[in-house]
Amino acid sequence: MSVVLLIAIGLLCVTVATTVGLGLRIRASGESRIGELAGGLGYTHELAASLDPADVLDRTLDAVVALPGVDAALIVLGHDPSNRTAVAEGLSDEEVERLIIEMPADPDLRAIEVIYRYRLDEVEESSKLPHAALTVSLRADGETIGSLTAVTRSTSSPLPQATVDALDALARRAGPAISNARRYNEAREQAELDSLTGLHNRRLFYEFLGREIARAHRYERFVSLIVFDLDDFKRINDRIGHLGGDAALAEVADRIRTVVRVTDIPCRVGGDEFAIILPESSRDDAELLADRVGFAIRSQKIDKVGALKISAGVAELRQNDTPTDLFKRADQAMYRAKHAGKARTVAQ
Repeated sequence: MSVVLLIAIGLLCVTVATTVGLGLRIRASGESRIGELAGGLGYTHELAASLDPADVLDRTLDAVVALPGVDAALIVLGHDPSNRTAVAEGLSDEEVERLIIEMPADPDLRAIEVIYRYRLDEVEESSKLPHAALTVSLRADGETIGSLTAVTRSTSSPLPQATVDALDALARRAGPAISNARRYNEAREQAELDSLTGLHNRRLFYEFLGREIARAHRYERFVSLIVFDLDDFKRINDRIGHLGGDAALAEVADRIRTVVRVTDIPCRVGGDEFAIILPESSRDDAELLADRVGFAIRSQKIDKVGALKISAGVAELRQNDTPTDLFKRADQAMYRAKHAGKARTVAQ
């Protein structure tokens, strides 16, 4: 079965050829190369062994980019554009948007091959534009959960057959591994959320902070941290009691959720102290979010409590930072905000 589609993306013209039943036979040389890649990258065993969704996704992307002829890789999970996850290696945000292809649920449809054609002036501006992409389905428990895409920027030759076969084999392993890791993570988070606010608890905060810092060091990306607490909250507990104080903390958590982004990780680290981990974000981004959080909390009075204000500290990851280093700097910045008169954000 084959289908030919025409896709228009702005000025981009794309010819799409759909191929079913990838890799009926693997040549001996290709099979040897695939075996070397599988053993060296560990996707044969290590994908299924990990229960960290981010780790599984990173390993899958690394494995794809290491294949012959591949310059970049993309994973898309989910079918709803408003609730879809896309992670990539070697692609800009604009390229990711162009490369996202919705894989049909048909289990017989194994791959979509896309050839990109550009206007001459576009090619002259950048000779490293994506030239071709091969997208295969990620499946788990008999359902399509997303797609895995290998991208080449070369205009001289298509992806070799060994790479096509390896990508298909990788997708068959990665789909169940990603699904299992996400289910485990969701179940664990439900069991380990702070019972009062519904935010991640202190233990998960340090686990997530360590994970995001490791990823940032690995890929040379930004990570920033906001630490804040409620000004004069002890007086509230003394005045209306701890049950009233607990209700106020739950309301604060609800307001935090209204302003954080999908990728941000809000946590309650103890008492009236909160933290927000911001992957892929600079100190300036964190300062802006801290100000939005402060406004959301103080903009409307809480019953029996009144208007609450926060003092916040912001820090951006440095080259040799550990999780303790980053948290300590953000925490110190928060106390500087306290000493400077409260109800403000200090970054360092």
